[in-house]
Amino acid sequence: MNPPRTDARRHHDPDVRGFASDNYAGAHPEVLAALALANGGHQVAYGEDAYTENLQQVIRSHFGPTAEAFPVFNGTGANVVALQAVTDRWGAVICAESAHINVDEGGAPERVGGIKLLTVPTPDGKLTPELIDRQAYGWDDEHRAMPQVVSIAQATELGTVYTPDEIRAICEHAHAHGMKVHVDGSRLANAAATLDVPLRTFTNAVGVDLLSLGGTKNGALFGEAVVVLDPDGIKHMKHLRKLSMQLASKMRFVSVQLEALLARDLWLRNARHANEMAQRLAEGVRAVHGVEILYPVQANAVFARLPHDVSERLQKRFRFYFWDEAAGDVRWMCAFDTTEDDVDRFVAALKEEMAR
Repeated sequence: MNPPRTDARRHHDPDVRGFASDNYAGAHPEVLAALALANGGHQVAYGEDAYTENLQQVIRSHFGPTAEAFPVFNGTGANVVALQAVTDRWGAVICAESAHINVDEGGAPERVGGIKLLTVPTPDGKLTPELIDRQAYGWDDEHRAMPQVVSIAQATELGTVYTPDEIRAICEHAHAHGMKVHVDGSRLANAAATLDVPLRTFTNAVGVDLLSLGGTKNGALFGEAVVVLDPDGIKHMKHLRKLSMQLASKMRFVSVQLEALLARDLWLRNARHANEMAQRLAEGVRAVHGVEILYPVQANAVFARLPHDVSERLQKRFRFYFWDEAAGDVRWMCAFDTTEDDVDRFVAALKEEMAR
């Protein structure tokens, strides 16, 4: 059989690399192969397909026998659906001020989910029981949104990673107040690679109730999942996913990507490589006089402070974002396909611009 004809043309240079986001990377070849494998023929729509059914077994191998996955389109959708599932109409979510749900989701938790966010400033993006207590009060005060959930990110928006003991302490503290714990796990794989432990070690094993499981930043084309770890305490997920416009009709193409990542070790290989490239980048940057690394490099992100004009010139050579433009803070992200040569060329360019 002749290959199918296509009139598509490449509109970009595949050799161009940047450090703006791990979302800039394409899909991993093994994920693309899995998509092709799932294509062809007819499968039942809306999640009643063989790939979504098999994904449940894969998810349980990582998160325990009661875990259930609800594939969705994207990370914001996963967070909004998950948080809706564990809040009442009058409920609120305690999170770090720097949390993605607070600063990078366009108000979706508030406008789409109808959820009040109670934020707490943190020095490193991580909550603690003591920090949670700044907002954990007023359950009987009808004038205040009721704290019902603590949401943490693993890894955090600042590239830091919680230890299992830190998450256990948060879960015990939150549960003692009758609150659930949600984990925004868009980079959960990077955290596991850093900690060198299975995913369950810092999720269901320490008391997490539900999480948003990232796929896109780890090599998927698109798609994430809400993973419910305690189905007895969280109901109506199917209905919430639908009314939040996160129910894929051809769900097999989301599920097979997550299966490709998680069934074996592709998720871990991708995360380890991205983390290693971030460490290489950090080592190179530390040798450049006048550049300050702001936070511990524990995942695949490097946050740095350097002169504003240097960053602007460097952005013309490599794409990346300001984190706090007024302070001169920038963020550099590595991905599963970042190479040593990419990192070395970037560091060399940074040295050249700093020397000008």
